[in-house]
Amino acid sequence: MEDWLAKSEKSQGRRLFEEIGMNSSQLLQLLESVAEGSQSPDSALEKLRTFQVENLGFAEVDHHRQLRNGFSEVVYCEGKTPEQVAEIFTALNRETPNASLLGTRANAAHYKAVKRDLDGCDYCEASKCLYLDQTEEEKLKGDVLLVSAGTTDRPVLLEAAHTARLTGSRIQVMEDLGVAGLQRIVSRHERLIKARVIVVAAGMEAALPTVVAGLVSCPVIGIPTSVGYGTSFGGVTALLGMLNSCASNLCCVNIDAGFRAGYLASLINQSK
Repeated sequence: MEDWLAKSEKSQGRRLFEEIGMNSSQLLQLLESVAEGSQSPDSALEKLRTFQVENLGFAEVDHHRQLRNGFSEVVYCEGKTPEQVAEIFTALNRETPNASLLGTRANAAHYKAVKRDLDGCDYCEASKCLYLDQTEEEKLKGDVLLVSAGTTDRPVLLEAAHTARLTGSRIQVMEDLGVAGLQRIVSRHERLIKARVIVVAAGMEAALPTVVAGLVSCPVIGIPTSVGYGTSFGGVTALLGMLNSCASNLCCVNIDAGFRAGYLASLINQSK
């Protein structure tokens, strides 16, 4: 029954893709209408923004996410089978072969399955990021600085770092600069003030983001991590500390949400 349902949905998805997707004849017709003057470039762009959703039977793959948002659809791998993740990556790469791809919360089995089809993909075990990095070093922009309070915050910080780089930002990572040794962060003041955006990952009482924000004029994005003992409440204490910070240039994302922080930092970094 499940196999039949999957095949049925997939075939329907292909028909839907053919009907609303951007196949070569539709693309040619659209371009010709712009060349003839019967349609404006702006109007054509709006049509392009709404094209191409591919139904794989278990997932709706958004092939125009890059056009609308600036980066390909990011795959949240946790809860998906290795085969499902591989099929999504393959579909994304087929439609945008030169684009970088990212999967978060991935495991070694996901990586092995994707690697069979996309040999160029890589996996960071610490951050659980699965990615195909096709960024060109000379085209990376700006300066995103990523700072962790402690070594235990590293997995979350690296998720943010991979995200920021893959979305086109030049990055630097500095680790283990928590306020228990305040001289560690103060001694980096000259580097801090050069950044366009700073991401700070901290658990426990999460004082570091406020300290960093008080030293710089750029936006600071805090990531509360689930690091700490009993009353850290799995990162809730860190989250509340950042939300109640007196530093006006500090905002924060969800607990352990390295991807969200890296993505937002990259958007801010590349804004004009």
